[in-house]
Amino acid sequence: MNPKGVTTVRNRKSLWILVLFLVACFAVSAAGALVTRGPVLQWYPSLLKPAWNPPNWVFGPVWTVLYLMMAISAWLVWRRRGFKEGAAALGISAFQLALNAAWSPLFFGLRNPLAGLLVIIPLWAAILATMIAFWRISRLAGALLAPYWLRVGFAAALNFAIWRLNP
Repeated sequence: MNPKGVTTVRNRKSLWILVLFLVACFAVSAAGALVTRGPVLQWYPSLLKPAWNPPNWVFGPVWTVLYLMMAISAWLVWRRRGFKEGAAALGISAFQLALNAAWSPLFFGLRNPLAGLLVIIPLWAAILATMIAFWRISRLAGALLAPYWLRVGFAAALNFAIWRLNP
């Protein structure tokens, strides 16, 4: 195979790996959306919320961008280190994604702000650990996670306020 052919094969593999990360991140997003659909319309409006609670329409666009950034971030780490050498950083990322996936069923599915709070705090810490691990491999990959970390920090504060306002 000529060098140009090798490049084409690498580019195809790289594209498929990006698709893999996109599917993983958006599968978590879709699962969360399925769990929240009913409670967002019925239960969530009945809760007392702080004045700084954002309107519901903000959540979809913001989270879409954040999941896209998470996928690109993981892909950048993979491009630099691959799955074998990047296993530790990508493993931390997978762990935070699992915590992310757990939050919606706990908060919305069980209609339990305390359960959500007990997951969102370790999620926030796991995102920070992922940012640090990614930053050491690719500064761009780490930086892409900063808005996600900030958003989850805000969500944790909101989750806490909702829990306190609705004993």
